[in-house]
Amino acid sequence: MAELFLLQGLGHRFADGGEGLVGIDLRLEDGEFLVLSGRNGSGKTLLARHLAGLSLPSEGSILFRGKDAKTQRKELRNSVGFVFQDSDAQIIGQNVAEDVAFGPANLGLEAEEIAGRVRKALDWADLAGKEARRPETLSGGERRKLAIAGVLAMEPECLILDEPFANLDMESAMEIARICQELNTRGITILVLTHELEKILHLASRLLILDAGRLCFDGAPGEAGPELFAQHGLACPFQGHFPWIFPAPGPGGSTESGV
Repeated sequence: MAELFLLQGLGHRFADGGEGLVGIDLRLEDGEFLVLSGRNGSGKTLLARHLAGLSLPSEGSILFRGKDAKTQRKELRNSVGFVFQDSDAQIIGQNVAEDVAFGPANLGLEAEEIAGRVRKALDWADLAGKEARRPETLSGGERRKLAIAGVLAMEPECLILDEPFANLDMESAMEIARICQELNTRGITILVLTHELEKILHLASRLLILDAGRLCFDGAPGEAGPELFAQHGLACPFQGHFPWIFPAPGPGGSTESGV
């Protein structure tokens, strides 16, 4: 797989001197399905903002496809889609189709191209047939899908979702997880920021854990044991909703599939 991002010694210091990110070394590749987790205030959203070109590092560097991200901010914003935790704030159209068309229209694309992107985005986000619906008539899960569709219409290479399961019932959360999986199979790199690991970790190829702005774990989900999750203030996802998909670690932290 080709390198998408390379972070070297990335640090972010706030105006009051506090450290939001400290010495982050990280490589992300095309086509990965990553879950970034950590307790509240660990730096998940801040790190994602750097990847999307919305924040600049205080120290260290970010390379995007081998080039300094500081000089590639336009390319970053075109290539990396960000679905914010308050996804309702991203919905501005009077109806579903108008909302999804907003981004492509601002790119100055031809009407036929815009219409094609809207159709594809709504299909991929499982909203086809709801083009004329007003956003306020949608359920919480449907509004989350609409925010995703609006970003997909920009045709990003990488999609970042910040706490996509917040305030959703289990059925809606599973629909969002399924959409993420299908988008990944279509070649889009997926990065999900969440502490609700039981809803998504079974789909991920890689788990990242931040704590106090430091990268504490980077590896395959099955390499993380209950003690690691507890140490960083996270509920262990191995038991509960999906024990048949993602079994509990055996001795030494290894997993044995029961499927």
